[in-house]
Amino acid sequence: MPKIDLYRNVHKGQRARLFALAVDVGSADPEAMKDVAEQCLEITQELREHADHEDTFIHPLLRNRAPQVAEALDAEHVRLDAALAELDVHARALPAVSAEERPDAQHRLYLSLNELISAYLAHLHAEETVAMPALWNYCSGDELGAAFQAFLDSRTPDERALDMRRMLFALPPSVRAEIAPHA
Repeated sequence: MPKIDLYRNVHKGQRARLFALAVDVGSADPEAMKDVAEQCLEITQELREHADHEDTFIHPLLRNRAPQVAEALDAEHVRLDAALAELDVHARALPAVSAEERPDAQHRLYLSLNELISAYLAHLHAEETVAMPALWNYCSGDELGAAFQAFLDSRTPDERALDMRRMLFALPPSVRAEIAPHA
């Protein structure tokens, strides 16, 4: 049986959507920026919710078994909160700017999104190469499975379907079939 990885699949979906959003923000017609600004606000909300899920279901294991790793991730989340807030400011401001100011506002949004992506990629790398190995080292498969099941149990059917839509497209066919054989 493969090791339970609490990060891999969801992070693949997040990366794919962040990269696509960066392309969309950079290439959008400045006159049609309302949609991409809303997409930026949606991704910041999703990333905050993701961090809350980690804080609820994963970080307690780390705090108990590998507190130094948990402290490092907590510091990462504080840094990411600032980048998320900055992106929110630019996304909320964009639709209200004049047509003349819109190209510069769009570029500020683009830079802010890419700053978030840069910080977020480093964060994902830490979770996948430091936190997950620590969990494998200090927790049993049953404990990791229980943490994942507790997360799943906390989700409504609609939220679980949304979770699947957000990540399945970014996974290899064999993994998609394993996770959602009828999706």
